[in-house]
Amino acid sequence: MLTLVIVLPLLFGTAACAWAGARFGKRAAAVSAAAVAILALGLLLTLAAPIWAGGAVTEAAQWVPSLGLNWQLRADALSLFFATLILAIGLLVITYASYYLGPTDPPGKFYATLMLFMAAMLGIVLADNLLLLIVFWELTSLSSFLLVGYWNEQTQARRGARQALIVTGVGGVVLAAGALLLGEIGGTHQISALLAQGGALQNHPLFSWALVMVLIGAVTKSAQFPFHFWLPDAMAAPTPVSAYLHSATMVKAGLFLLLRLHPLFAGSSLFEMIALPVGLATLTLGAVIAIFKHDLKGLLAYSTISHLGLIMTMIGLGTVEGVVVAVLHIFNHALFKAALFMSAGIVDHETGSRDLRHVNGMMRYLPWTGLFAIIAAAAMAGIPFFNGFLSKELFFTATLTAPHPLVPILATAAAAASVAYSFRFIHDTFFNGEPGPLPNPHPHEPAWGMRAPVVLLALLCVLFGVMPWLAEPLITRVATAAAGAAVPELHLALWHHPGLHVAMSGLALVGGGIAYALLMTNRFLHRLDIDRLFGRRAGRWLFAAAIARLVRAAAWITRRTDTGSLTVIVALVWMSALALLYFTVPWPKTVNTPAVPEPSFATLLVAFPLWLLVALSAGALLFWHARRTVAVLLTGVIGLVSAVAFALLSAPDLAMTQIAVEVVSTVLLFLALSFLPKRTPAIPFRRRFLRGAIAVAAGVTVGVLAWWLLVTPRESISWYFLAEALPGGGGRNVVNVILVDFRGYDTFGEITVLGVAALGAWALFVGASRAQDRARRTPQWIEPHSHLLRVATTVMLPAALLLSIYLFLRGHNQPGGGFIAGLVTAAALLLVYLAHGFAAANQFVRAQDGWRFARTVGAGIAIAAATGAAAWAFGRPFLTSAHGHPHLPLLGELPLASAALFDLGVYVTVVGATLLLLATLAAGRRNDRKTEEIER
Repeated sequence: MLTLVIVLPLLFGTAACAWAGARFGKRAAAVSAAAVAILALGLLLTLAAPIWAGGAVTEAAQWVPSLGLNWQLRADALSLFFATLILAIGLLVITYASYYLGPTDPPGKFYATLMLFMAAMLGIVLADNLLLLIVFWELTSLSSFLLVGYWNEQTQARRGARQALIVTGVGGVVLAAGALLLGEIGGTHQISALLAQGGALQNHPLFSWALVMVLIGAVTKSAQFPFHFWLPDAMAAPTPVSAYLHSATMVKAGLFLLLRLHPLFAGSSLFEMIALPVGLATLTLGAVIAIFKHDLKGLLAYSTISHLGLIMTMIGLGTVEGVVVAVLHIFNHALFKAALFMSAGIVDHETGSRDLRHVNGMMRYLPWTGLFAIIAAAAMAGIPFFNGFLSKELFFTATLTAPHPLVPILATAAAAASVAYSFRFIHDTFFNGEPGPLPNPHPHEPAWGMRAPVVLLALLCVLFGVMPWLAEPLITRVATAAAGAAVPELHLALWHHPGLHVAMSGLALVGGGIAYALLMTNRFLHRLDIDRLFGRRAGRWLFAAAIARLVRAAAWITRRTDTGSLTVIVALVWMSALALLYFTVPWPKTVNTPAVPEPSFATLLVAFPLWLLVALSAGALLFWHARRTVAVLLTGVIGLVSAVAFALLSAPDLAMTQIAVEVVSTVLLFLALSFLPKRTPAIPFRRRFLRGAIAVAAGVTVGVLAWWLLVTPRESISWYFLAEALPGGGGRNVVNVILVDFRGYDTFGEITVLGVAALGAWALFVGASRAQDRARRTPQWIEPHSHLLRVATTVMLPAALLLSIYLFLRGHNQPGGGFIAGLVTAAALLLVYLAHGFAAANQFVRAQDGWRFARTVGAGIAIAAATGAAAWAFGRPFLTSAHGHPHLPLLGELPLASAALFDLGVYVTVVGATLLLLATLAAGRRNDRKTEEIER
């Protein structure tokens, strides 16, 4: 059930929203997204009974057990609380966005990405494996990058998305290192098993390193000082995205992680030494800056930073009381902050502006929006009878127990600042005279569907403010699950016993109101530009300066290493590889060469001619390398000789693969030569000498390394594959069984790399073809019109396709397989391009400028991934294959293996990648012809 809660938005939600948005428009995409969210929320709530009773619901399936990465999910009260917030607030955001998005905004793109982000957040809060949590953690960074940069035509959106991705991405890498260390310390990556060990892990010498790394990951994700600057710049996102990210999802992920791991970190002086000051700095800095922000969403963004700092401060206390306050404020903050962002979005939507110096007097135009925005702002300020007042009172009480007297002082000052910016939000937006110049001078209330989420959230702020005891059971159970121990009995009421916390609350309310009144004297606040005041001391500027230095350093290295010559690049790669080999390989001082039998005369009779042919071909390249066509042919000869050697050494699969690779690569190289001159330009002697020296050094080093590997005694594992291929993999072709079963991960990674490389080449060529200042090149290769080749292709194409099917079907037990069959199919279709030319061939295969083959590559990788994931349904690790010999009517007993489906994914990917490269060359050729015609 937990798996389904994640898979619904991850797969079905993204696909359904993308399809519905493209086919039927915004309303259909919104309905699809809402249906997925409601269904996932319903499934989740069916598990609430055992969790409410203090238990937990778990699901597990092996993924990569050797690495400790398994599909382990666990839902306790803390996970259920966060998952419910993610889905419930997400449902409101989906409804709100259906009215917010404009007619030109692509709805499928928005809702599909939102579904992806929702699934990633659900994965974080439900994961019971640290490594699995990291996978979802990085997925939130990637999906939020797409959401923040949704309006990618805007420079600010691209900059904000890039900044958020870099900061949270780097934090995620550090977090991954911390997770690996925790797994090493605790002997497992299962979170519940680590929590069971409690504070015992703190005695390990690596614990401090793991703690600091986890904190860095959490701090960057939750926009804590000094990494807070990415969050305000993410305001370039559509307001529904801002409401979702700030209230219940991305910025709460780091706080959730610290609550999840609280039993491990509680009592650690290092944890309190880092988390508490970071939280206080974030709380105070965010609150003060928020007062001076003139952008409506900017003010709310810095207020979010401040409230995140409040929660971090409570977690940093390291006490169960702090955990209770943190959980309560996470709940309260989600309600009023989502309402405030949606209210700001309505103002922006109706007026076309978010400038607090201009959007004044909106109460006259947006009375209902103003009323419920005031309620939410009052909750944010911590005014009595609203839910924010309760968590603020408990926050003040908890700070009084802090180890340093500065903590309650800063807490009071930050609370006063929060009152000031809340007053500014209300006063500047809905009162404060007449509006200034606005893009839309006649705003009006939006449709009730757009206001409904704001109304609901604001009413909940009042409900839990007036009847706070309704939240007691929820907060108690969630805090107990987070702390890993019983929490003090919680009594939420409108009035608690008098004490210093009451005085702190009153001082914050009065002081915040007075501070705002003084700042608004003669509209001083409107004239103050805090961005100019902070200038180069702002985190945003420091980040931009650091990135600029990195770019300049990269440009400096590029100017000195990348001359545009592939030869230079290859030389640099070889020089680096040689240095790496020299300094890292443990070269033995002496080698005991084992006694080997002398080769027979028959062996020499075969081997010597092959060696001689390779040597002659390599030597001929030295003389005719300037003639590109001859050079390609000689390189192909060397490859074919290697294929013959494989065949003589009883490796038919390798021989067939080598031949197919040589044929396809040679033809592709010939097609690519159409963009180059027929001869290589003359090269000065000094440069040729340098290249020759590098080539000789590389050849000698590789030869010595090969000799050393051959003469060094080592234990082989070939016997294992030979013995287990049939009983373990269900096939007699050991090579194929290794590729699709024993080393299936390697193969999956290889086809993924192949697909990404083809997509990258295609994307680069498409981008270059769209540029206005493309280099003007005149191709030398003429469109072929050989009637003989056309007739031959008509006969050979179906024969080659049948051969590829035959090789694919026999591959598990005889030489063949998906990779060889894919290359044969690609070679057959290459004939079509050679015989008919690019234009006619593209029409024949319906290339659609490469889009069809790009989808083919994706389909192949998806088939392979789905085959591997199917093993989870049977409690097996990813890519575990099944095989058997079922008896079918008429056909009898058939040897079947699920690895054949994985091999099908390999086949489809190879065909798609090869044809995508062909389509890329075709697109380049067509663009060059257009250029040539224009020049004429």
